[in-house]
Amino acid sequence: MQTLKVDYAVIGSGPAGQKGAIQAAKLGKRVILIEKEEHPGGTSLNWGTIPSKSLREAILDLTGFYERSFYGKNCTEKLISINDLNYRLNRVLEEQRKLLLRQFEKNKIHFVQGTARFTDPMHLEVFNSEGRPILYIEAQKFLIAAGSRPRNPLHVPFDSEVILDSTRLLKIDHLPKTLLVLGGGIIGSEYASFFAALGTEVTVIDKKEHLLPNLDGEIGLHLQKALGHLGLRMMGLKEPTKIHRRGQEAVVQFNDGTELRAEMLLYALGREANVTELHIHKAGVKVNEQGYISINGMFQTDVPHIYAAGDVIGGPSLASTSMEQGRLAACHAFGAEIHDFPLFYPIGIYTIPEISSCGYTEEELKQLGFKYAVGRAYYYEIARNIIVGNDSGLFKILFHADTLQILGIHIIGRAATEVIHIGQIAMSFNARIEYFIDQVFNYPTYAEGYRIAALNGMNKLRK
Repeated sequence: MQTLKVDYAVIGSGPAGQKGAIQAAKLGKRVILIEKEEHPGGTSLNWGTIPSKSLREAILDLTGFYERSFYGKNCTEKLISINDLNYRLNRVLEEQRKLLLRQFEKNKIHFVQGTARFTDPMHLEVFNSEGRPILYIEAQKFLIAAGSRPRNPLHVPFDSEVILDSTRLLKIDHLPKTLLVLGGGIIGSEYASFFAALGTEVTVIDKKEHLLPNLDGEIGLHLQKALGHLGLRMMGLKEPTKIHRRGQEAVVQFNDGTELRAEMLLYALGREANVTELHIHKAGVKVNEQGYISINGMFQTDVPHIYAAGDVIGGPSLASTSMEQGRLAACHAFGAEIHDFPLFYPIGIYTIPEISSCGYTEEELKQLGFKYAVGRAYYYEIARNIIVGNDSGLFKILFHADTLQILGIHIIGRAATEVIHIGQIAMSFNARIEYFIDQVFNYPTYAEGYRIAALNGMNKLRK
């Protein structure tokens, strides 16, 4: 078995591992990156962010979704097969995987496929798919970026046809006519909206009353109304007691004595850290009560030369935040200049319609006792939206009623995840609401929604 000495050993090639490894390489360090799966990129590239967003774009394009406002549903409705969707998905995955491998090669990162396990705080063993040891690694510093996986309780009889998690869902061989989604969080809401747009009869069930309960309440209600127009049904305040397969259907029984059936079921009730196979206890690394690796503000574990980033440390579990966590961990590990992780960052939710936010929600401002005002711009007021296909949507800006400082921005509708960055930058410079009023925006664009919302908010204060 080969022995290798490196400066930085990175476990996992998802967003945190990628950026951590590349940053360390840019600092002139010898880096090895270990990935246990067949392809690089981790969950984000192979089963999470990239596949789900690729499917979303394929669905919107192939169904002519945005043209329906001009020509009606029947004029643009097309028969979409799973093969149509998979073809586009596989093209995207192939290109992204090639890009990653080129980046690793360019930065002289030693990429190894295998399962990494700690033997002590300074060493790793790497095993191949057959369980044979292939490499022994000694490193000065480590980054654990092994990601997460769907939480699959033992009492749920998962298979590859009817009862599915978000990974298995990507392998289905046909589009269901009916679908039950257990869980109204981000993953459940995104996939529910995708299938509803394809014409599947979708029902989302959650113990909470509404989808995405952590959103600004007004945005959440706007989403629920928009999804209702797609035929999606939300059933809140329900808890499942038994999930089983009956013939070719999934059956869910609830604590109120009711029962629901569908051709397929997506179980989307949480994820858990990929730490079981790493033998982190041999390195002295600990997990918290939720099963995630404990870290300090510099992403160090209880063992200072071992860092952790991405989904293994818990929320927010976004590809974007994981990338920055991995980069900052590498900077700190090797004494490069570092900043604190941003207090506010944008969150993108790719439902149909999409959602993005940055800063406080209205509910949080009320709880904190802020004196605030609200500016709104509805998508029907924005010329660009009418031109490209009249989509429902809303810009919502929260700002301090006295100082006029922007406190939160929430957008639902087409291009929300793109235009949110204008507001993010303004907030990072502590801009006041007049900033959006005093600037000239290209016309017609979605971005001018900021100016409309700002004027709306200021006009209310002046009354």
